[in-house]
Amino acid sequence: MLGALLALASAATFGLNNAALRRGILSGSVLQAMGITVPIGVPLFFLACLVFGGFQALSSFTSSQWIWMAGAGIVHFIIGRYGNYRSTKGLGANLSGPIQQLSVPISIVLAIIYLGETLTPVRLIGFMLVMLGPVVMLRCKNTHKTKSGFIPNYNEGFVWGFVSAFAYGISPIFIMKGLGTHGGLADSVAGGFISYSTAAIIVLILIMFCGGIKFMSKLDSTASKWFITSGVLVFFSQMFRYMSLAIAPITVVVPIQRLSPVFRVIFSWILNRDHEVFGFWVLLGISISMFGAILLTLSTDLVISLLPDNWAPIISIKWP
Repeated sequence: MLGALLALASAATFGLNNAALRRGILSGSVLQAMGITVPIGVPLFFLACLVFGGFQALSSFTSSQWIWMAGAGIVHFIIGRYGNYRSTKGLGANLSGPIQQLSVPISIVLAIIYLGETLTPVRLIGFMLVMLGPVVMLRCKNTHKTKSGFIPNYNEGFVWGFVSAFAYGISPIFIMKGLGTHGGLADSVAGGFISYSTAAIIVLILIMFCGGIKFMSKLDSTASKWFITSGVLVFFSQMFRYMSLAIAPITVVVPIQRLSPVFRVIFSWILNRDHEVFGFWVLLGISISMFGAILLTLSTDLVISLLPDNWAPIISIKWP
């Protein structure tokens, strides 16, 4: 029960993070957002390492583990987050949601190729639904205009959304390579500290090239507060995720975390209703992609237990 509640808290904070980020980039730039949200994770993970024994785990990391975790930070917190922010800026949090769900099938395809996992009929259906979500969402493309007059930039939003989805999809492979087969909560926190620290160094270098303090000082106080809120929420969502995985099966945790688009819509309605696109086709596209993402995370045994016995031979098919 506690593991499920923690997974739900992770999904909720992920959704609230996207709504807070959207509010910030209404007046701030994407690089300014990263200049706050990425470095803020370093001291927070430092404290987490103190609490969960991350520094003891860090002392036993091999050089290859450091490289994999540093690579995960670059892929996830630099490429993935930049793409996510650009997509959110171009489309809004609601419209970018179904595109972000594409990271799930990408992760599974890579896991099949590099980690020996298999494709099942349920996962195949999940793939198709995740791909269908963005298509359905565009059903009424010409009517996508918010009360504030915001008109989505589909070219920018979709291109950077796919970049983000690919980066978010590949980063778990880096993390799994870094943690190995016996990684625990302390190792995960230690790995997160390495990833965030690496990403923060690169972001700070980019900020310096753009003018450093002068560049960041152009950010208004309202956007700064929302970016700080977003950075803190991302940290807590990751912590809840690690804690839930430590005490509950992945088959329970991951499907619950796929509910984050629901919370994204709820918090977007509360915080950004004048700056987001709402409508039947948008919500239907989000729901389809979310359901597909949940199917991708379900185990074959769980699906068989929920269906009549005569479905078992079909559901048990595996490729390759």
